[in-house]
Amino acid sequence: MAEVHCFTSATCAYLDRARVLGETLRRHHPDWVFWLCLPDTAPPGFSFDLTREPFDHIVGLQDLGIDDLAAWTFEHDVVELCTAVKGPMLRRLLRQGAGKVIYLDPDIAVLSDLTPVERLLDRHSVVLTPHLVHPETDLRGILDNEIGAMKHGIYNLGFVAVSNSDDGVRFADWWADRLLRFCFDDLPAGLFTDQRWCDHVPALFDHVHVLRDPGYNVASWNIARRPVAIGLDGVIRAAGQRLRFFHFTKIGSAGRMMLELNAADQPAVFELMKWYEFRLAAHADAAIPDGWWAYGRYNDGSSIPYAHRVGYRTRPALRALFPDPFAAGAEAMTAALDRIDAP
Repeated sequence: MAEVHCFTSATCAYLDRARVLGETLRRHHPDWVFWLCLPDTAPPGFSFDLTREPFDHIVGLQDLGIDDLAAWTFEHDVVELCTAVKGPMLRRLLRQGAGKVIYLDPDIAVLSDLTPVERLLDRHSVVLTPHLVHPETDLRGILDNEIGAMKHGIYNLGFVAVSNSDDGVRFADWWADRLLRFCFDDLPAGLFTDQRWCDHVPALFDHVHVLRDPGYNVASWNIARRPVAIGLDGVIRAAGQRLRFFHFTKIGSAGRMMLELNAADQPAVFELMKWYEFRLAAHADAAIPDGWWAYGRYNDGSSIPYAHRVGYRTRPALRALFPDPFAAGAEAMTAALDRIDAP
């Protein structure tokens, strides 16, 4: 089989999650090459020691060949940036000769081996997991999950697997191009970061496999229809199938609330949550300030409002005025926006 490369994208503030992902991936696939794509720079006083990390390699924004990097970075908030780099990173790995590439979100834990995905890539170019694999049975499920998937994307891009085949490379090039230009959270415009683009994939590319096994990508939005239980044999299953990976999205906030709402009768889910929170605590790093993101502030330390990012990417005059927008400062950017938008 071709060598498998797996990668995730995370800021330093999400390093605890990325470490848990790496720890659990290593347990089942110690031979896979694991990459961290880091759309961030480390805070003062912190540096990576790869001998103590689960990552084989770390790739920064400057390594992705993105034109006009400062301006491009400024256009995105933290979620948009972390998802926008997924396409260029996938393309980079395939161009470097990786035979099979699997992306996993940093807030995923691998709970069983992913060999079936590796084998699927022998026959398919792209493997996607839908948010839902069963129809909802009540109004709340329809509103929250079926209509929610129609808004945010049919497939959850916390996972995607791609082979280094003609169609796999064509997909990677296409997705990278779209994310470099249009990876924004703008539902009225039909965009939700990287996800909505992949609604097109089964229509645009051949050899695409939709992985409907309920053991993959179990999360708050599908847990009600994929009950999780721990068998007498110690195997964790979802809807009767071996649980391959669990997506702990937004644990500690809305995601936890949704799990409590949708899985109130599933004690195994809460055991998983306790275990995950314990592992996060074990991988926390006091050298990283809470909420750290190097691109969240101007060079003078002032916070960057999202309206400044939207204004910069939609007003060419602003881009011409500030080739390096981080050097502008909040006060100058606000004044320039007001002048440009004045009647």
